[in-house]
Amino acid sequence: MSRVHDMGGRFGDGPIVPESEDVIFHADWHPRALALTLAAGSLGQWNIDVSRHARECLAPKDYAAFSYYEKWIAGVADMLVERGVVTPAELSGACDAQISDLATKKLTADQVAGVLARGGPADRDSAVAQAFQIGDAVMTRRIAQNVLVAGGHTRLPMYAAGAKGKILRYHGTHVLPDSNAHRLGEAPEPLYAVVFPASELWQHPEHPRDEVVLDLWQSYLEAV
Repeated sequence: MSRVHDMGGRFGDGPIVPESEDVIFHADWHPRALALTLAAGSLGQWNIDVSRHARECLAPKDYAAFSYYEKWIAGVADMLVERGVVTPAELSGACDAQISDLATKKLTADQVAGVLARGGPADRDSAVAQAFQIGDAVMTRRIAQNVLVAGGHTRLPMYAAGAKGKILRYHGTHVLPDSNAHRLGEAPEPLYAVVFPASELWQHPEHPRDEVVLDLWQSYLEAV
């Protein structure tokens, strides 16, 4: 089944039009959407992979119609209801909102700079042995799918499925999104930068000698 959000390398979506680096937000509510997403994330009810999957799970018609920050807001709303932080009635304004037990965990304005500076490192210790070395030839899974959860989240894009490349860099062991997005544990494993020639990814690349580098987890790869 195709995933509506997996648009990388897809034909028919028109050209990419770069924007000025001076343009950060296009509407007054965009920074508020970003702030709300960060504040809600501090409640500790989900991780970054869960939040990404929430946006992927939007109805295809909504995903296609929504703007970037509309997708963010819709994903946050779904997670807040799913975790019982708010009720659908509260969210729609059909009843008065109640103070949540999680209110004390809210991210306050004076905490924002420190939280953003710390970030959310995903590198972890792991017992999973490094299987590949720099320069090794590898191939990605022939189907870009989550093998733990049917139809689940994965960071292997469809355009790179079944492609042959080489290990460019070893990043250490990192949280596996395919597991973490479904609350199955972090399951850290080796993460690599893999370089692919454009001719391996697309049948008629405009510049065949171009290369694309993707960060891919070990379980996405096999030796060639």
